[in-house]
Amino acid sequence: MDESIFLSRLVSGEHILWTGKAGRGILLTSRDVFLIPFSILWCGFAIFWTSTASSMGNAPAFFPLFGLLFVFVGLYFVFGRFLFDAWVRRGLNYAVTDRRILILRASPMESFTTINLDHLPELELKEKGDGSGTIRFGRRVSVWSNHGISSWTPSLDPTPQFLAVENVRHVFDLIQKASERDR
Repeated sequence: MDESIFLSRLVSGEHILWTGKAGRGILLTSRDVFLIPFSILWCGFAIFWTSTASSMGNAPAFFPLFGLLFVFVGLYFVFGRFLFDAWVRRGLNYAVTDRRILILRASPMESFTTINLDHLPELELKEKGDGSGTIRFGRRVSVWSNHGISSWTPSLDPTPQFLAVENVRHVFDLIQKASERDR
């Protein structure tokens, strides 16, 4: 990983201990146990509504158009959100310094998040059998929160996290040790 993308964002005397990127490809989370069936039902009903409204000769013209809007939303829920999330994660870069957690998102809207090690929120580690996993910095936001579809898309989740990083246990332990030194 190229540390240079973080160098201009370091504070005086700060040193990088680790850098990494978010994992690639389709990422399933525990929320998908509910979201996948819900999105299939949504999309199925929207397709049924639109085809029924289109086949009725006396229905107002906006009925099929209204249904198409819901079909497009349903298709995003079923397929698009996974593809969009994978695209956003391509631009996610992470760093652990001796003072902070750094998260840099390059696209679609650049953002930079920092968390001071001396003010770390609750940490959650989810590790897979291959050693990759996710570290969440804070409590999970409800799927039905006022954050809209961002809580349905892991890379846009309002809770900062290192998504699908390799050797996640090592990174987690590194954060724990760095935060203990900072106290």
